[in-house]
Amino acid sequence: MNKHDLVYLTEDASHDEIIELINAEAFGPGRFTKSSQRIREQGPHDRSLSFICADDGETIASVRMTAVRAGEVDGHLLGPLAVRPSHKNRGIGRELVRIAIEAARRKGSEAVILVGDAPYYMPLGFERVAYNALTFPGPTDPARILVVPLGENVHARLKGEIAWQDWQPVALAMAAE
Repeated sequence: MNKHDLVYLTEDASHDEIIELINAEAFGPGRFTKSSQRIREQGPHDRSLSFICADDGETIASVRMTAVRAGEVDGHLLGPLAVRPSHKNRGIGRELVRIAIEAARRKGSEAVILVGDAPYYMPLGFERVAYNALTFPGPTDPARILVVPLGENVHARLKGEIAWQDWQPVALAMAAE
């Protein structure tokens, strides 16, 4: 597989079925029991910040972003991130994460948060959140809560509950008034 064969696109409704299949392959039925899933069930993900990777027209990976309020931070919860087994270990997941973070930055997100493996995500710019700073709607290993801070004083303001929230960047909200 040549890297130029891959195309990264913004997710749309036509991708829903294949994304569900990819997530089922990657995480199995246990994906529905995770505390991050409790947040995703509270409201829809942000399609404008969710992306797929296609190889010769076939969707082979995806990442989704969900708008959240985390303590005093308006940010996005990254995930699920999944790549089909046939395309693993080729940098596709890392590229999807990079694209999603940059899109969140452009949209005015203050942080990109996830529950994940530090050795994989920290080289992509993620940092550990202070131990027990965020409360998820279910058991969550505090050592696995990571963040890419995009705003001012993010770590100091990441204290409290994390929940779905439909928010707009301040500039967009002011323009709508």
